[in-house]
Amino acid sequence: MRVRESELPGIGQKVEMITRNRDKISIIIHHDGRRELYYFDENDHEECVASVQFDDAEARQMSAILGGMAYKPKALEQVESALDDLIIEWCKAEAGAPAIHQTIGDLNVGQEYHVTVIAIVKKNQDKQLNPSSETVIDEGDTLVISGEGTGLKRLIWEKLTAKGA
Repeated sequence: MRVRESELPGIGQKVEMITRNRDKISIIIHHDGRRELYYFDENDHEECVASVQFDDAEARQMSAILGGMAYKPKALEQVESALDDLIIEWCKAEAGAPAIHQTIGDLNVGQEYHVTVIAIVKKNQDKQLNPSSETVIDEGDTLVISGEGTGLKRLIWEKLTAKGA
């Protein structure tokens, strides 16, 4: 996720986020504690399609809910305790990412990052379970990868985002 923060003189602070799925969200945090959340059109990041306003207490409660402090799904608790440091992540290969048009073998995910590609969901929604080292990664493919946090983060940053280019 890309995050950009900027000061709004006399108002507060603005935080813009672009998610892995290329959704754009902006949050304006006013000096008086109010928060405004804006969601933008997926094809036109300048066109706001929805907004909501929270007072300080509502914003803090929403933050706790999103952050998993208020409720943690039982399935996640079981998975976390069973797998300890092993993480399973879904990550879309962004346009311009170094992994585009490379094979899993070319990326050397096992040796370099200590990560395993469990599956790939192609842009046309075809699923490839346990893809071979010869499987080519295309723009928009979603990789299901597993490993420890550091290796996953490095692989995602260096190979699956345009920033890694």
